[in-house]
Amino acid sequence: MGLSPLIVLGIVLAFFLAGARVLQEYERGVVFRLGRFAGVKAAGFRWIVPMVDRMVKVSLREIVMDVPPQEVITRDNVSLKVNAVLYFRVLHPEKAVIQVENYLYGTSQLSQTTLRSVCGQAELDELLAEREHVNRRLQEIIDTQTEPWGVKVRAVEVKQIDLPPEMQRAMAKQAEAEREKRSKIIHAEGEAMAAQRLSEAARILVDEPAAIQLRYLQTLAEIATEKNSTLVFPVPIDMLRPFLDRAAGRSGS
Repeated sequence: MGLSPLIVLGIVLAFFLAGARVLQEYERGVVFRLGRFAGVKAAGFRWIVPMVDRMVKVSLREIVMDVPPQEVITRDNVSLKVNAVLYFRVLHPEKAVIQVENYLYGTSQLSQTTLRSVCGQAELDELLAEREHVNRRLQEIIDTQTEPWGVKVRAVEVKQIDLPPEMQRAMAKQAEAEREKRSKIIHAEGEAMAAQRLSEAARILVDEPAAIQLRYLQTLAEIATEKNSTLVFPVPIDMLRPFLDRAAGRSGS
């Protein structure tokens, strides 16, 4: 007794649906036929032979991976914790599937070991002041080692450096001493500039006798404005000399 057309149609439809695959725009499908690499499928509707082909989907979007804090001893024997952020993406899906068992786990482990190695070769001041150089070196090393996996590391950023409490206190004291030194230097420079200006003013007063009289009158005006009281002050004889000379001339004539 033959199979009915509906049963045959159902078998064919089930066979077709079993091999149907839909790939998103950001995905690629690595196809293996009987265990051998058969190609890479682009985005869209794709069909593979059921029980013969196997498809592994790989995302091509950029992945942002947080590298856990790592215990690091710097070159100048300072113990600290450093964590970073890794930005990478898959450029060759077939390599990411064939060359490594799990490219996400492998990239994460590689970034952790590289972070410890690079930070351990640098001094504390270099890690704090030249972070861009450290980031660039991390990116170059990790990208070179993940290239056989078809993974491209775009950037590595050191996110946070945790110092021990005693080192934080020492750095705070150092910064305070540096600020105090700059304050004393600025104060000394101001004193030197003021002394220079006073010296120039003294030379002007010596060369111009009338200038000291004008300064004397200006001081009296300031005192009279600020203090509401009666002041008795001596008048320099030089200020009265023109009047005395004029009176002597009249009496002589």
